[in-house]
Amino acid sequence: MPTQHNPHPARRTEHPQSADSSPAITRAFALLSNGWNGLILMALAKGPADSAQIRERVPGISGRTLAQRLQELTAIDLITQDVRPGLSSRTRYALSPHGNAFLIPLAVLFLWAEDHLPASS
Repeated sequence: MPTQHNPHPARRTEHPQSADSSPAITRAFALLSNGWNGLILMALAKGPADSAQIRERVPGISGRTLAQRLQELTAIDLITQDVRPGLSSRTRYALSPHGNAFLIPLAVLFLWAEDHLPASS
């Protein structure tokens, strides 16, 4: 069956915002494109943890990378750190209220990826 040509295709009345006109979405994508951040936040969704526990929850991350990402996520108030003094002082990390709020879009992204992105072989 031949396809019919529509001489008046549907026109969009609104243009999508460019990255330049939407700094908030640009910041969100920068956060997610910075390797490991989403996985660290998901690991902390299971509860507070020290860096060794986070490394167990996020296989493959190096200690150096984890330390850098934890510092960055603390600086933008997505996670908090609690330093417990003592002979072997330990720092525990937890999601801040902002980090907890970020779990909502992160969970939606996870579900979308499960449904629409093929597993790598």
